[in-house]
Amino acid sequence: MTETTSATPPPLDAGIPEALATADWQPLPRRGALLHALGAGIGLAIPVGFGLGMLSSAFLDLPRVLAIAIAAAGGLALGAGIGLLRHRRIGWKLDAEGFATRRGGLWRTETLVPVSRVQHLDLERGPLERKLGLATLVVHTAGTRMAAVKLPLLALEDAEVLRAHLARQVEVDDAL
Repeated sequence: MTETTSATPPPLDAGIPEALATADWQPLPRRGALLHALGAGIGLAIPVGFGLGMLSSAFLDLPRVLAIAIAAAGGLALGAGIGLLRHRRIGWKLDAEGFATRRGGLWRTETLVPVSRVQHLDLERGPLERKLGLATLVVHTAGTRMAAVKLPLLALEDAEVLRAHLARQVEVDDAL
């Protein structure tokens, strides 16, 4: 008589390094805040600089270039402040339910990706991200709505461990 055993996948939290094995939301590393602030600052400086600069040069007795420069500097500062706040309000966690991301303060969005829905994983790294030891983890999922979940400016070490762990879980689920 032959005994058959069914291979059951290990629980999701089995094998997760201690740094990642927590039910609490993990913040993004602080060294990524500068990139987030820079992107938001530039994104706001351009329209505010031209819009408010042109408007203020028409109503105030300032040269147009000076008005645009002052408005752009104000937009850059405001955008950088907003970028810093937004960066602090992005988090992630990995637990028995799957991989989750959270964004926002007033309007909070939480996205849970069960491991069974993960198709493949990517790490994206631009030149500034490489310089700062950061990466963007992209989790491609099954389905059409929100077919990919991105977690930007994650510490490279965490991104690699998350990718390896989620890929290992997908392989175990596929083997069954």
